Amino acid sequence: MEKTHLLQAPHLHAIARNIFVAAGTTRHIAEDVAEILVNAHLAGHDSHGLLRVPAYLRGIDAGHLKPAAEPEVLAETPNTLRIDAQHGFGHYVSRWSIHRAIEKAKSAVSCSVSITNIGHIGRLGEYAEATASAGCIGLISVGGGGKGAGPTVPYGGSQGTFSTNPIAIGVPTGDDSPFIVDYATSMIAEGKIQVARSKGIDLPEGCILDKNGMPSVKPADFYDGGALLAFGKHKGYALAMFTCLLGGLAGTFDVESGRMNGTFMQAIDVNAFTPVEEYQKGVRAFLDGIKSTPPAQGFDEVLVPGDFESRSREARLKDGIEIPDTIYNQLQECANKLSISIGEDTVEDDDRAHYGPLS
Repeated sequence: MEKTHLLQAPHLHAIARNIFVAAGTTRHIAEDVAEILVNAHLAGHDSHGLLRVPAYLRGIDAGHLKPAAEPEVLAETPNTLRIDAQHGFGHYVSRWSIHRAIEKAKSAVSCSVSITNIGHIGRLGEYAEATASAGCIGLISVGGGGKGAGPTVPYGGSQGTFSTNPIAIGVPTGDDSPFIVDYATSMIAEGKIQVARSKGIDLPEGCILDKNGMPSVKPADFYDGGALLAFGKHKGYALAMFTCLLGGLAGTFDVESGRMNGTFMQAIDVNAFTPVEEYQKGVRAFLDGIKSTPPAQGFDEVLVPGDFESRSREARLKDGIEIPDTIYNQLQECANKLSISIGEDTVEDDDRAHYGPLS
């Protein structure tokens, strides 16, 4: 069994923030990025948490990631935004953008956003939750595709042409468990392969192929020239293509190479159609009705999207978050390189207050 370290949310936040600040990130950007990474852990999606920190530092060192960059509005109308992320932290730019979209939706019914020059934005459900908490329906997608553009093979194909192309949807329920759909259009997110590798465990069957095109469950086979399968065969394949088409609204398409990619967000104000309080009551009644379905053999209950994250958040705020020894050691190496500590004594009072008494 892989050794783990049990850390509380404020401690993880302090580790991420302090590493980013030491690497040249503006304090307010580092706070946002750290919070979004910790929120991924709290939601139960360690694949989008602090295991990503070393890769971000490599991006900063290589000049691909500009740690202090602020987003720039290239163009806007009452209900659209075109944003240049300036190669800054995708988490920070995405949070900034979805909040701008929500503000515009409140006065113009909806707002759609396209973002260019942006890297990894973390867990998409973060931004879907932001729209839901504001009484809006949200849609977020990140798509990239074209010949050789990624590790996910098209249905019927033998070579990768897509990234993992995730999509997320958020719907308000008026409580702490909004309806949240958030998944890669590949069978498994690449970050979850990283998690399996860090824990020394196999992947579920039917997720990856090795470099010879044969099914495998070994994470090492993926990183040795392997490929991802799209979920749902032709259905997931088509949805992966759609995320590229939405992303291309940013103008990030290349006719010569046939590639298309980009980040797309949309916020829709529920109040523009029906009173949000009544709608939320209807949504909660609908979801609860679905959950009352008798469970099938082998299941304890019927869940709806958002339940897992809500329950995980409550448990992990109280009990802490387990970090595999391999990931903890990588964080320690990053801290050593930057001559900072990742000890619990680096946690600030504001960090503890932010995550509440349970943490």
